[in-house]
Amino acid sequence: MTEEPIAPEVFKTLAGITTATLTTVLLKKGLRNTWIRRATPLRSGGERLAGPAFTLRFVPYREDLASPASWSSPVSTRAAIEAMPSGAMVVADAMGSSDAGIFGDILCARMVKKGVQGLITDGVMRDLAGVMGTGLPVWATGAAAPPSVAALHFVGWQETIACGGVCIVPGDAVVADDDGAVIIPRSIVEEVAAQGAEQEAQEEWIMSEVEAGASLPGLYPPNAENIARYEASRKKK
Repeated sequence: MTEEPIAPEVFKTLAGITTATLTTVLLKKGLRNTWIRRATPLRSGGERLAGPAFTLRFVPYREDLASPASWSSPVSTRAAIEAMPSGAMVVADAMGSSDAGIFGDILCARMVKKGVQGLITDGVMRDLAGVMGTGLPVWATGAAAPPSVAALHFVGWQETIACGGVCIVPGDAVVADDDGAVIIPRSIVEEVAAQGAEQEAQEEWIMSEVEAGASLPGLYPPNAENIARYEASRKKK
């Protein structure tokens, strides 16, 4: 049975929650492996993004399969890009390879035209200046000049993948900011969004107490007395 898409208002809530907070909420739910390793923003200081995962998968190259001719195949990165819906957060499994850039400026420019929000990969990019010039937010592990077929073979999209040591299922929620990218399973996304928003509000109050000179014991994490004070402050708003 196909699950319903995540509602836009849930993504709006998630975009207001740091990935640091989200990993804490997920940890409390028993999910420790949700942060994509080594995928860092090519340009820091951008807005936090949240959207549904659109997955891509690469495997090791084989000379008879990975060639420039494969770019015209029905199963190609070009075809996958045309299938990307507006608002998607593209997550590409490049097996952590740093030997070849999976995308360059032209493909990223097309993603922008398609309305893709961002690209996250455990691999590297090429044509780095051009990619950044497209304005597409990218989380990657670096840059390399060779094209993808020098080290990788693209095999499909919208299937379960591994990226940065994390399992990603198409339609999972992806949230990405300067701390990296976090995956939230579709089955618990509404609950995580609600709990994350509440934790952000509580920590904002705690920060105001710290700035006012309060000591940390009993405040962070808050004991019963401070929880009561926090809840009273919320009622006044």
